[in-house]
Amino acid sequence: MTYLEKEKRHRMILVFRILTILIAVMMLGTAANWIIDPTAAAASLRMDLLTGMGASTQIGDISAFFLTVSVATALEQRPGQAHWFYVGALLFGAAAVMRTAVFVAGHAPFGTEFIVPEVVMTLILVGAARSRADEAAGARAES
Repeated sequence: MTYLEKEKRHRMILVFRILTILIAVMMLGTAANWIIDPTAAAASLRMDLLTGMGASTQIGDISAFFLTVSVATALEQRPGQAHWFYVGALLFGAAAVMRTAVFVAGHAPFGTEFIVPEVVMTLILVGAARSRADEAAGARAES
């Protein structure tokens, strides 16, 4: 591998690292917001905050989603842990697929403003996982 190829790969990995750290921080903030101010958090997703056990389920499940993405993405920042990116990618990808299924079934309007970011974050996390796995493979091959 030439110096320029190594430099290009290093820059790509750096860009993915920055993007994934931003995703981890944003998702941690979103999870915290569901605990601190669930009414505002629900409104940000165009939802009404449920009451009683419904609120417990809504707040608990949604904050768990965002916390899981944040923790998995943070865990990946350690060397040799690229597989953790697939956790967040699977959650975001599944959310986009399920939103689309809900639309197709006629239960809700198509949520473009939510689906597009979910797809973008899925692609970022998969790209980051692949670039970090390639980095690890390259490091093994050089040694």
